[in-house]
Amino acid sequence: MTTDPLAAAGLVTRAVRSASRDGVPTKVALAHRTYPTDRADLWDALTDAERVARWFLPVTGDLRPGGRYQLQGNAGGVVERCEAPELLALTWEMGPLVSWLQVRLAADGGGTRLELTHEAPVDPASWEEFGPGAVGVGWDLALVGLGLHLAGGAALDPELAAAFPTTPEGVAFVERAAADWARAAVADGDEPGAAHAAAGRTTAFYTTVPEDAPAEAAGA
Repeated sequence: MTTDPLAAAGLVTRAVRSASRDGVPTKVALAHRTYPTDRADLWDALTDAERVARWFLPVTGDLRPGGRYQLQGNAGGVVERCEAPELLALTWEMGPLVSWLQVRLAADGGGTRLELTHEAPVDPASWEEFGPGAVGVGWDLALVGLGLHLAGGAALDPELAAAFPTTPEGVAFVERAAADWARAAVADGDEPGAAHAAAGRTTAFYTTVPEDAPAEAAGA
Protein backbone atom coordinates (compact mmCIF):
# COMPACT_ATOMS: atom_id res chain seq x y z
CA MET A 1 0.00 0.00 0.00
CA THR A 2 2.81 2.43 0.76
CA THR A 3 6.57 2.33 0.22
CA ASP A 4 7.44 4.69 3.09
CA PRO A 5 5.42 3.57 6.12
CA LEU A 6 7.05 5.86 8.66
CA ALA A 7 6.50 8.89 6.45
CA ALA A 8 2.87 7.86 5.95
CA ALA A 9 2.35 7.45 9.70
CA GLY A 10 3.91 10.86 10.25
CA LEU A 11 1.31 12.58 8.07
CA VAL A 12 -1.26 12.18 10.85
CA THR A 13 -1.39 14.30 14.01
CA ARG A 14 -2.97 12.40 16.90
CA ALA A 15 -4.53 13.49 20.19
CA VAL A 16 -6.66 11.97 22.95
CA ARG A 17 -9.20 13.78 25.09
CA SER A 18 -11.22 12.67 28.12
CA ALA A 19 -14.85 13.78 27.89
CA SER A 20 -18.38 12.74 28.81
CA ARG A 21 -21.67 12.30 27.00
CA ASP A 22 -24.98 12.26 28.87
CA GLY A 23 -23.04 11.87 32.10
CA VAL A 24 -21.08 8.83 30.85
CA PRO A 25 -17.25 9.11 30.72
CA THR A 26 -15.87 8.89 27.18
CA LYS A 27 -12.53 8.94 25.41
CA VAL A 28 -12.09 10.86 22.17
CA ALA A 29 -9.47 9.91 19.59
CA LEU A 30 -8.60 12.78 17.24
CA ALA A 31 -6.66 12.41 13.98
CA HIS A 32 -5.73 15.24 11.60
CA ARG A 33 -4.27 14.90 8.10
CA THR A 34 -4.03 17.30 5.17
CA TYR A 35 -4.62 15.94 1.67
CA PRO A 36 -3.46 17.65 -1.56
CA THR A 37 -6.94 18.08 -3.01
CA ASP A 38 -9.84 20.51 -2.67
CA ARG A 39 -12.74 20.17 -0.24
CA ALA A 40 -15.22 19.18 -2.95
CA ASP A 41 -13.11 16.21 -4.07
CA LEU A 42 -12.36 15.04 -0.53
CA TRP A 43 -16.00 15.42 0.48
CA ASP A 44 -17.06 13.34 -2.52
CA ALA A 45 -14.55 10.61 -1.62
CA LEU A 46 -16.05 10.46 1.88
CA THR A 47 -19.74 10.55 0.97
CA ASP A 48 -20.19 8.96 -2.46
CA ALA A 49 -20.91 5.27 -1.89
CA GLU A 50 -19.10 4.17 -5.05
CA ARG A 51 -15.94 6.06 -4.07
CA VAL A 52 -16.08 4.96 -0.40
CA ALA A 53 -15.97 1.35 -1.58
CA ARG A 54 -12.75 2.07 -3.52
CA TRP A 55 -10.69 2.98 -0.46
CA PHE A 56 -12.61 1.74 2.60
CA LEU A 57 -15.56 -0.67 2.47
CA PRO A 58 -18.77 -1.14 0.48
CA VAL A 59 -21.55 0.90 2.09
CA THR A 60 -25.31 0.66 1.71
CA GLY A 61 -28.30 2.51 3.12
CA ASP A 62 -29.78 5.99 3.11
CA LEU A 63 -26.79 8.29 3.22
CA ARG A 64 -28.73 11.39 4.28
CA PRO A 65 -29.38 12.99 7.69
CA GLY A 66 -31.62 10.65 9.67
CA GLY A 67 -30.89 7.70 7.38
CA ARG A 68 -29.14 4.51 8.36
CA TYR A 69 -25.99 3.21 6.71
CA GLN A 70 -24.16 -0.12 6.88
CA LEU A 71 -20.52 -0.84 6.07
CA GLN A 72 -19.97 -4.34 4.78
CA GLY A 73 -18.68 -6.53 7.60
CA ASN A 74 -18.20 -3.55 9.90
CA ALA A 75 -20.14 -0.81 11.64
CA GLY A 76 -23.49 0.71 10.78
CA GLY A 77 -25.44 3.56 12.29
CA VAL A 78 -27.33 6.77 11.74
CA VAL A 79 -26.25 9.77 9.68
CA GLU A 80 -26.71 12.59 12.20
CA ARG A 81 -25.33 15.53 10.17
CA CYS A 82 -24.22 15.87 6.57
CA GLU A 83 -23.26 19.45 5.72
CA ALA A 84 -21.35 19.54 2.43
CA PRO A 85 -18.45 20.09 2.10
CA GLU A 86 -17.60 20.60 5.75
CA LEU A 87 -19.12 18.24 8.32
CA LEU A 88 -20.17 14.60 8.49
CA ALA A 89 -21.38 13.12 11.79
CA LEU A 90 -22.47 9.51 12.32
CA THR A 91 -23.24 7.08 15.05
CA TRP A 92 -20.84 4.13 14.89
CA GLU A 93 -22.69 0.99 16.00
CA MET A 94 -21.26 -2.51 16.31
CA GLY A 95 -23.73 -4.82 18.01
CA PRO A 96 -24.78 -3.18 21.29
CA LEU A 97 -21.78 -0.82 21.30
CA VAL A 98 -22.50 2.75 20.16
CA SER A 99 -19.89 5.45 19.61
CA TRP A 100 -19.80 8.67 17.60
CA LEU A 101 -17.77 9.61 14.55
CA GLN A 102 -17.30 13.11 13.18
CA VAL A 103 -15.29 14.33 10.20
CA ARG A 104 -14.62 18.00 9.47
CA LEU A 105 -12.96 19.41 6.36
CA ALA A 106 -11.24 22.78 6.14
CA ALA A 107 -9.09 24.46 3.51
CA ASP A 108 -5.40 24.21 4.41
CA GLY A 109 -3.05 26.02 2.05
CA GLY A 110 -3.36 24.32 -1.30
CA GLY A 111 -5.07 21.26 0.18
CA THR A 112 -7.76 20.18 2.62
CA ARG A 113 -7.35 19.34 6.29
CA LEU A 114 -9.39 16.37 7.49
CA GLU A 115 -10.14 16.24 11.21
CA LEU A 116 -11.57 12.93 12.42
CA THR A 117 -12.89 12.45 15.96
CA HIS A 118 -14.16 9.17 17.35
CA GLU A 119 -15.78 9.33 20.78
CA ALA A 120 -16.61 6.17 22.71
CA PRO A 121 -17.79 5.31 26.24
CA VAL A 122 -14.88 4.22 28.41
CA ASP A 123 -14.51 0.47 28.87
CA PRO A 124 -11.80 0.34 31.57
CA ALA A 125 -10.69 -3.20 30.74
CA SER A 126 -10.43 -2.52 27.00
CA TRP A 127 -8.68 0.81 27.55
CA GLU A 128 -6.15 -0.80 29.90
CA GLU A 129 -5.44 -3.55 27.38
CA PHE A 130 -5.21 -1.53 24.15
CA GLY A 131 -5.57 2.20 24.87
CA PRO A 132 -6.62 4.57 22.06
CA GLY A 133 -4.70 2.62 19.43
CA ALA A 134 -7.46 0.01 19.27
CA VAL A 135 -9.62 2.45 17.32
CA GLY A 136 -6.91 4.92 16.32
CA VAL A 137 -4.70 2.54 14.33
CA GLY A 138 -7.75 1.34 12.41
CA TRP A 139 -8.45 4.90 11.34
CA ASP A 140 -4.76 5.43 10.55
CA LEU A 141 -4.92 2.56 8.07
CA ALA A 142 -8.13 3.93 6.56
CA LEU A 143 -6.56 7.37 6.12
CA VAL A 144 -3.65 5.76 4.23
CA GLY A 145 -6.14 4.08 1.92
CA LEU A 146 -7.95 7.37 1.39
CA GLY A 147 -4.67 9.08 0.48
CA LEU A 148 -3.79 6.38 -2.05
CA HIS A 149 -7.24 6.65 -3.61
CA LEU A 150 -7.03 10.43 -3.88
CA ALA A 151 -3.60 10.17 -5.47
CA GLY A 152 -4.54 7.64 -8.12
CA GLY A 153 -8.31 7.29 -8.20
CA ALA A 154 -8.22 3.51 -8.60
CA ALA A 155 -9.84 1.11 -6.17
CA LEU A 156 -7.55 -0.53 -3.62
CA ASP A 157 -7.21 -4.30 -3.72
CA PRO A 158 -9.12 -5.34 -0.56
CA GLU A 159 -6.98 -8.45 -0.01
CA LEU A 160 -3.74 -6.47 -0.25
CA ALA A 161 -5.15 -3.76 2.01
CA ALA A 162 -6.19 -6.33 4.62
CA ALA A 163 -2.76 -8.01 4.48
CA PHE A 164 -0.77 -4.76 4.62
CA PRO A 165 -0.43 -4.60 8.46
CA THR A 166 1.28 -8.01 8.45
CA THR A 167 3.97 -7.00 5.91
CA PRO A 168 7.29 -5.52 7.09
CA GLU A 169 6.20 -2.08 5.88
CA GLY A 170 2.83 -2.49 7.56
CA VAL A 171 4.37 -3.56 10.86
CA ALA A 172 6.58 -0.46 10.83
CA PHE A 173 3.55 1.71 10.12
CA VAL A 174 1.45 0.17 12.91
CA GLU A 175 4.30 0.37 15.43
CA ARG A 176 4.79 4.10 14.72
CA ALA A 177 1.07 4.85 14.80
CA ALA A 178 0.44 2.87 18.00
CA ALA A 179 3.39 4.56 19.73
CA ASP A 180 2.04 7.98 18.73
CA TRP A 181 -1.39 7.09 20.13
CA ALA A 182 0.31 6.04 23.37
CA ARG A 183 2.08 9.40 23.58
CA ALA A 184 -1.27 11.12 23.00
CA ALA A 185 -2.82 9.10 25.84
CA VAL A 186 0.05 10.06 28.15
CA ALA A 187 -0.51 13.72 27.27
CA ASP A 188 -4.13 13.23 28.35
CA GLY A 189 -3.03 11.82 31.73
CA ASP A 190 -2.44 8.09 31.24
CA GLU A 191 0.48 6.48 33.07
CA PRO A 192 3.37 6.19 30.55
CA GLY A 193 4.33 2.59 31.24
CA ALA A 194 0.78 1.33 30.94
CA ALA A 195 0.12 3.42 27.83
CA HIS A 196 3.14 2.09 25.96
CA ALA A 197 2.43 -1.49 27.07
CA ALA A 198 -1.05 -1.10 25.63
CA ALA A 199 0.49 0.18 22.39
CA GLY A 200 2.55 -3.00 22.18
CA ARG A 201 -0.58 -5.12 22.52
CA THR A 202 -2.33 -3.00 19.88
CA THR A 203 0.60 -3.53 17.52
CA ALA A 204 0.46 -7.29 18.06
CA PHE A 205 -3.30 -7.30 17.45
CA TYR A 206 -3.03 -5.55 14.08
CA THR A 207 0.14 -7.23 12.81
CA THR A 208 -0.34 -10.88 13.75
CA VAL A 209 -0.94 -13.11 10.73
CA PRO A 210 -4.06 -15.27 11.20
CA GLU A 211 -3.23 -18.97 11.51
CA ASP A 212 -5.40 -19.80 8.47
CA ALA A 213 -3.92 -17.06 6.26
CA PRO A 214 -2.43 -18.13 2.89
CA ALA A 215 1.35 -18.10 2.63
CA GLU A 216 1.47 -15.01 0.42
CA ALA A 217 -0.42 -13.00 3.07
CA ALA A 218 2.29 -13.91 5.54
CA GLY A 219 4.93 -12.42 3.28
CA ALA A 220 6.23 -15.81 2.07
